[in-house]
Amino acid sequence: MPEEILPDVYDITVMEGEGRRLRAYLFDGPTPTLVDTGLESTTEALFDGLDDLGVEPERVVITHHDGDHTGGLPAVVDRFAPEVFVPEQTPDDALGGVEPDVRFGHRDAVGDFVAVHTPGHEADNYALVDESRNLVVAGDALSGSDQRGLPAGYLILPPAIYSEDLNEAEVSLERLLKYDFDAVLVFHGSSVLEGAKDKLDAFVNFPGKPS
Repeated sequence: MPEEILPDVYDITVMEGEGRRLRAYLFDGPTPTLVDTGLESTTEALFDGLDDLGVEPERVVITHHDGDHTGGLPAVVDRFAPEVFVPEQTPDDALGGVEPDVRFGHRDAVGDFVAVHTPGHEADNYALVDESRNLVVAGDALSGSDQRGLPAGYLILPPAIYSEDLNEAEVSLERLLKYDFDAVLVFHGSSVLEGAKDKLDAFVNFPGKPS
């Protein structure tokens, strides 16, 4: 079942188990917006969540090209015919034959979001900032701390084994601290819905960090 985690913001968890959780996010409003689409194999769970909400997405935003974020895109486009926004660095062959309507880059407006390029996990990873809602959708720039078996409520870098350049991923986080937000929504592990900027700042600017 979808969970309203913030006003008009829904976590649609499409797979959970064995320490792994995978989700998409639905932002309701004048232009209902789906952020990422899960795996091809979790499309039915995604559709069940959207049906439960009674909302048809009119816009889909992809944060990066990994299959657990783009796998359901062709089916979503077939069913809903939404406008599709994709990072300018995302390769065409990662989109399952879908032709995006808009390619976006760093600091571009994507509906109500500002796109912030946060490479490191993948070269095309973007976070989406909505200061009016006081939140960031991190893509895979960040994970919830419980993804690694730690207590929930904190933010960590994605696993090194799944990342192109973890040092670059860490540097990218500094871009997010230029914005105002209280919540960070992640796709793996638990999101941080309060005090997220302070927690991210403490993670990035740790005591003794070289200048």
